[in-house]
Amino acid sequence: MAAPTLTSSPAPSTLTQRQIWLVYSGLICGMFLASLDQTIVSTALPTIVGDLGGATHITWIVTAYLLTSTISTPLWGKFGDLYGRKFFFQLAIVIFLLGSVVSAVAGSMNVLIAARGLQGMGAGGLLVGAQAIIGDIVAPKDRGRYVGAFGAMFGVATVGGPLLGGYLTDGPGWQWIFWINIPIGLIALAVTAFVLPNFRRRVEHVVDYLGITSLALGVGSLVIYASLGGVTFPWGSSQAWAFLFVGVVGSAGFVVAEHRAVEPVLPMRLFHNKTFSMIAILGFLVGFAMFGALTFFPVFLQDVQGVSTTASGLHLLPMMVGMFSTSILSGQLIARGSSYHKYPIIGTALMVVGLICFHFVTVSTSTITLSIWMFIFGVGMGCVMQVLVIAVQNAVAYSDLGVATSGSTFFRSIGGTFGAAVFGAIYENVYPGHLEAALHGAPVPPGFNPAVLTPKLIAELPDDIRAAVAQATAHSTATVFTWTIPIAVIAFAISWFVPRGELSDRVRSFDQHDLEVLDLAPGDF
Repeated sequence: MAAPTLTSSPAPSTLTQRQIWLVYSGLICGMFLASLDQTIVSTALPTIVGDLGGATHITWIVTAYLLTSTISTPLWGKFGDLYGRKFFFQLAIVIFLLGSVVSAVAGSMNVLIAARGLQGMGAGGLLVGAQAIIGDIVAPKDRGRYVGAFGAMFGVATVGGPLLGGYLTDGPGWQWIFWINIPIGLIALAVTAFVLPNFRRRVEHVVDYLGITSLALGVGSLVIYASLGGVTFPWGSSQAWAFLFVGVVGSAGFVVAEHRAVEPVLPMRLFHNKTFSMIAILGFLVGFAMFGALTFFPVFLQDVQGVSTTASGLHLLPMMVGMFSTSILSGQLIARGSSYHKYPIIGTALMVVGLICFHFVTVSTSTITLSIWMFIFGVGMGCVMQVLVIAVQNAVAYSDLGVATSGSTFFRSIGGTFGAAVFGAIYENVYPGHLEAALHGAPVPPGFNPAVLTPKLIAELPDDIRAAVAQATAHSTATVFTWTIPIAVIAFAISWFVPRGELSDRVRSFDQHDLEVLDLAPGDF
């Protein structure tokens, strides 16, 4: 049973500009939460380990969130297409807030990791729902200013997250990293309940359970293989081969299931659209390189330069400024008629430049130099991130708006998930060798364990050991950045193949049955 195709109308949306901005305020609150919690824990990780223990599973505080948000992304998009985006956007808020509460009261590392997974599941719905709903109510030609603001908000959340996380950790405690989500989430829930229209179809549907299951098995197993291989278990061990086997079989099974499903989670026909295919590849590569870089900035700043958790967040402000300003500017230029095609090319080129600069980072790299490099990298990200969504939404039929939006977000998210996992594994594997070289045979204090080092413990080490740890961390971080460069170069090459397209000035026209706004008619706004 194919979903009905809904035609566009040359007339503008029946929503007024005021209605659109009211809807947008709720969407941006929800999307801010999902974006913020990708990075807000980064500067707090050493402190969390000190309180809860379980240092060997520290990367899973980030990976669990990214993994579940990635896996759930296509599901949220598909369910929104089938049953209406309003309900599922609100459901995503509730799931996210529940995960936040459990994270705040977690008494062990295992509980925290499970709660972060629950948060991530809600975050997937928030990220996809916000972008798809904008696609419902705003024409592609005008979408740039809204999506550009999404990108700016994403930049603030991504780079400002570590700053806020450090401030809260140094102040009331790391638990407030999660408690702070509650009031923002409740505001988003209230706004969407009262002002968000529900665009839904009244037809019978078939849920793609096989696709959902195979997707979770495939992606989950591959991420576990990439993140734990060579660290928790050897690459050639039976555990590694088992995860790799399940990951490959699950992924292949997902492709087969999507070809046969009546209403697939991620329709394979989308890959016949060159724009979608190119953006899926580009989004994966950009996410891979971006999260590979962002994950290790706080580590370098705290363990090498010795700054506090709050200060490490402040040091990331140049990146935030670059991403914020460029995302807003590119969105405005696109809305005024500028071609979106050039921005991914410019953005990926600047990301390559920034990553090459990061490759040369050492213990003696000055704050000013590092800030310039971060600004360049941030400008590059600002040119790329949200333009990809505009291009995809403009290239597909309205009936595929949700799955196409979630599909492009899915590949960017899965790239980030694999990037964090793979580069984390690289760091863990090269660090011991760099530390051994930095020590030059010098003895280490009894009970010294690099796996559980925190900035506080590093500060208490003897001068020669502390210098060796800083040098090993700097070299290991530089190694990670070295591996991100070829990924970004490939992304730059792919960006040239994104098809050019004229942005439409049409949106779907809505009838009165589409507007379910709790006792409010369109004229009441």
